[in-house]
Amino acid sequence: MSVDWKITSLREAGVTLIDCDHRTPPAASSGFPYIAIPQLKEGRIVLNDVRRISPEHLAEWTRKAKPQHNDVILSRRCNPGETAYVPAGLECALGQNLVLLRADGTKLFPPFLRWLVRGTEWWEQVGTFINVGAVFDSLKCADIPNFSMRLPPLPEQKAIAAVLGALDDKIELNRWMNATLEAMVRALFQSWFVDFDPVRAKLDPAGRDQLPNLDPATAELFPDSFQDSPIGPVPTGWKVERFDAHITADRGLSYKGEGLRDDRTGLPMHNLNSIFEGGGYKHAGIKYYQGEYREKHLVDPGDMIVTNTEQGFDHLLIGYAAIVPRCFGSKGLFSHHIYRVRFKPTSPFNPHYLVELFNNRRWHYWISGFSNGTTINMLPIDALEMPLLVVPPKELVKQFTAIAQAAHDQIEDNIQQSHTLASLRDTLLPKLLSGELSTERFQSP
Repeated sequence: MSVDWKITSLREAGVTLIDCDHRTPPAASSGFPYIAIPQLKEGRIVLNDVRRISPEHLAEWTRKAKPQHNDVILSRRCNPGETAYVPAGLECALGQNLVLLRADGTKLFPPFLRWLVRGTEWWEQVGTFINVGAVFDSLKCADIPNFSMRLPPLPEQKAIAAVLGALDDKIELNRWMNATLEAMVRALFQSWFVDFDPVRAKLDPAGRDQLPNLDPATAELFPDSFQDSPIGPVPTGWKVERFDAHITADRGLSYKGEGLRDDRTGLPMHNLNSIFEGGGYKHAGIKYYQGEYREKHLVDPGDMIVTNTEQGFDHLLIGYAAIVPRCFGSKGLFSHHIYRVRFKPTSPFNPHYLVELFNNRRWHYWISGFSNGTTINMLPIDALEMPLLVVPPKELVKQFTAIAQAAHDQIEDNIQQSHTLASLRDTLLPKLLSGELSTERFQSP
């Protein structure tokens, strides 16, 4: 460890602590994020399911201080010591049991603070000052400024922040790219196969020459009229058939708890926690299982899986789908809380089309309506067999699949790259903060 790194308290380093407003504003249907403890994840603010507040309440709840870029939000309770930095451009307010840490830049470089509060010494200080309670452990506002840690000189702080920040910036770029790709594919599916926008454009004489983003060959695959069907008007010539004419669905392994392995031995088992609310694969939810199973409980990379269980009746998870990624190898299991859905050889469909169908809001509303239960909501297999669906021309499905598969493959590649970068960042972090590894090794000759 470098000998010129001095042990300094946060207060001595010019870090100010600003407490939250100890009230909760009313929620709004839209507006600004009201950050709560669940939004602090792995050093980042995650806005999924965040409470929104009005502009008026934002102004009222940021009177003490408005969070700004490079501030750090710290949880005092529930997950005491958990932090997340405020990214550029985010206007938000602090929820209860959160405080704001702000470096004035005299002794502590503001972009370095986000890394300092993720190091080993930070968690040692959390352990020293923690107040063990009957319900929640907590940190006192008066104690946090006394946290003492070894600070490198400002030039080294800037160099460390640059190295770790570059890795995190690439991870964030991948996350943004994936969100853009997902939105693009879902919007295209909605336009072509739910709203039938190209058909409606052809119905309008003025719209025939304004088919959005369609080459002439693809535009020709859409008819210029609608026909009646059991599910309402559909493009002329497109079929309407039961779903079981196109897919087979199977329930997964009813496993025993003693077969689960924390050491990643056995087979990867895709489970209820492997699918995000709203659809898409959640890599962090994978389990590993070592026990008895049958051939019918195996799943291949590229298979589609669908949730069939949910606690509660909000339909946030049940009926949503994901594609099994390649990164878990060629052989895996799936649990009884999900269905494996495979398309029949005679069907024009494939997982890249079907996953967009299942995660489409209108289709999900229809499918989830089949669910039932008292305390646990269950989706019967009939829900995947009985519904009627529109069957577009095979060539049009092929055109969409080419776009969707390219996007899905890029998303998976980005996720794997981000996992590698995050592992590298988390390996470098303690070494750089302790001085064991010098930033000179990252400088260009």
